Amino acid sequence: MNPEPNPEMIDDENPEWTTETSARALRFDQLPPMLQSKLKVGRPKAVDPKKVVTLRLRSSILAAYEAQGEDWRARMERVLVEALQPRGNSAENSTR
Repeated sequence: MNPEPNPEMIDDENPEWTTETSARALRFDQLPPMLQSKLKVGRPKAVDPKKVVTLRLRSSILAAYEAQGEDWRARMERVLVEALQPRGNSAENSTR
């Protein structure tokens, strides 16, 4: 048996769904595209998404990064990104 509803919990603006209400409901893919785009949730798509890879490293290198703390993967990624950055023109580099 269903107990009587708590009068303090009744929401006139958002009533409980009935079988009839459920029958009238539309699936997400049945909504107009404009409404679908407004209802999509989650993170926006990354411009340069990350990809899971398997990489073989010397155990000493991995141990050194892991010893630096929990965010060792992010630090390793920063080092790789910095290594790909141009170092200026070659004339400047030859004098150093």
